[in-house]
Amino acid sequence: MKIVIAPDSFKGSLNAIEVSKSIEKGIKKADPEANIVLIPMADGGEGTMETLVASTNGYQKQVTVTGPLGAKVEASYGVLGDSETCVIEMASASGLHLIDSRELNPFKTTTYGVGELIKTALDDGFRKFVIGLGGSATNDGGAGMLQALGMKLLDVNGSEVAHGGGELINIKEVDLSSFDSRIKDSVFIIASDVQNPMIGPQGASHVFGPQKGATSTMVRLLDEGMKNWADQIEKVTDVSLHDRPGAGAAGGIGGAFQAFFPSETRRGIDIVIEYTKLEEVIIDADFVITGEGKIDDQTVFGKTPMGVAQIAQKQNVPTIILAGTVGKGIEQLYQYGVIAVFSIINRPLTLNEAIQGAQELLENTAEQITRLLMKHGK
Repeated sequence: MKIVIAPDSFKGSLNAIEVSKSIEKGIKKADPEANIVLIPMADGGEGTMETLVASTNGYQKQVTVTGPLGAKVEASYGVLGDSETCVIEMASASGLHLIDSRELNPFKTTTYGVGELIKTALDDGFRKFVIGLGGSATNDGGAGMLQALGMKLLDVNGSEVAHGGGELINIKEVDLSSFDSRIKDSVFIIASDVQNPMIGPQGASHVFGPQKGATSTMVRLLDEGMKNWADQIEKVTDVSLHDRPGAGAAGGIGGAFQAFFPSETRRGIDIVIEYTKLEEVIIDADFVITGEGKIDDQTVFGKTPMGVAQIAQKQNVPTIILAGTVGKGIEQLYQYGVIAVFSIINRPLTLNEAIQGAQELLENTAEQITRLLMKHGK
C-alpha cells in the first residue's frame, strides 16, 4: 500500500515536516511494509520557505535585516534544489511573530527588511523569486521594501519620508531613478490567496489593520494614507491599485509587487504543489493523508488540505484529513475527493495539552486509520 503524506503545519505545535514524520511513525506501527512518501506542504504562509527548501534539497541563508519596528533581526531566505530559485517569506523580516503583542503598531511597522532580503538575494545572483506574503505585521503598502531597493519616497519638502503606515499620507513624489535596475530582469512569483483591494471597506487597513494593532481611528487614518500612496503610484506607473484584487495583501505589499515588479500572483498551495512535484508522486498512490491544525468551512478557500485533495482527486486517489480541531462545514470537502476527516484529539484535553501532545496524538490516529485501511482499503 502506497500512502503519500502531505500535511501543513499544526501551527503553534509542529511544523509540516514534524507532522509528516509523526503520521509516518503511526502508519509504520500498523503496517511496517507500507510504501510511504513524505511531502510536507504549506499554503504560502509561515513555513512555506522551509517546506520548499526541504522538499527540493535546497538550503537557507541567514541575513541580518531591519525588523518591523526598526531593530535588527535575523531573517533567512531559501534556495531551492535547482540552485536558481530564491524563496522569501516576508514574515521572516516583517512578521507578527517578531513583535510583542503590546507593541503592535501598524503606524510604525515597516517592510524595509523584506527589501533588504530581496537586495541581498539579488547581490547573490538570484533572479527568480517566490515570495510568500502571509503573517505580516505591516500596513505600509510595501513602501519600506521599495525604499530598501532604492526608491525615493519624498514629502512636500523633497525629504525622504520615514517608515511605517502612518507615513504614507506624507508621500508627495515617487522617484524611481535609483530603484534597483536588476528587478526588471527578474521574475517574482507571489504566493497569496488574498483578493482584497488596497483601499476601502474591504481594503488592507480596514480588514487586516485591527489584527496588527490598529484602533478604529488608526484604521481610518491608515486607509487615507493608503489612498494617497495608491494615488502616487498611479501617477508614475499608470497602474490603479485602489480597487485592484490582491493589492491589499499583507498590508498592501501585494500592490507594490503588482505595480513595480515583473510579478505573477498565484495561490500559495498551488506553488508548493508545483515545486514539490506532488501530482507526479500521487499518480500511483492508494491514499493521500493531509491535514492542519484546524479544518472547517474556510478550508475550501485555498488552504493546504483543499489543494492537496484537488490534486489527488485528479488522479482518482482518495484523501484523508487529520486535524486538531474539526469545525462546521467540512461536508464541502467531500466533493473534492476527501473520504474522511479525523480529529486527532482522543480524550478531554486543554489546548496546551493538545499542543504539547500533538506528535503522539497524530501517531495514534494515523495508526488506527491505517489498521482500518488495511482491513477495508484498496
